[in-house]
Amino acid sequence: MGYLSWMILGFIAGMLAKWLTPGKTGGGFIITTLLGVAGAFVGGLLGSLFDLGTGDSIDLVSVALATLGAFILLAAYNRFT
Repeated sequence: MGYLSWMILGFIAGMLAKWLTPGKTGGGFIITTLLGVAGAFVGGLLGSLFDLGTGDSIDLVSVALATLGAFILLAAYNRFT
């Protein structure tokens, strides 16, 4: 998957993770997008470790893995800020 695809997937994952996070979450649009892109990489790594998928295409499994990774990073960000 190209970098543009990762960024688009990360943007979608960041927005979904922010929407799913309960309560008031810190960070604005840029922080959410950056956490989403990083979360897409984390989700792809977790998917490959647990043999759930590689995240090499934009499909439902890739979006779910990227959103899970973004959710984890967003929760960690909110915990430490």
